[in-house]
Amino acid sequence: MRLNHLDLHVPDIAATRDFLIDHFGFSEVETRGNDGLAILTDDAGLELVISRPIAKFGGSDQVSIGCATYHIGFILPQREAVDALHARLAAADAEIWNAPSAIRGGWVFYCFAPGHILIEVGWRP
Repeated sequence: MRLNHLDLHVPDIAATRDFLIDHFGFSEVETRGNDGLAILTDDAGLELVISRPIAKFGGSDQVSIGCATYHIGFILPQREAVDALHARLAAADAEIWNAPSAIRGGWVFYCFAPGHILIEVGWRP
């Protein structure tokens, strides 16, 4: 069995989609409706869906509930790549939680994507 996709609930699909495409190497497969749902993919074949929460299923987004309940993580091949991405995100006025630092044996920083999605970016030796 293979995990097919992840679906992240956000209030502004276009902003989150564009952020992940611009800064994290995702490609748009399609956007349905009036920015009602976006399907993204990466070069490893991960499918990431960005959608609005569905109230009848008890869904919510992290902006509405006012806290981060999960995070997604990206691993980079070199410590310098972590620093470079941090610099690009800072130049783009992204919401950055911390500067790269030694955490749990790696080199890591955290930022937020639109929709208050906490993103971990790191390198491990």
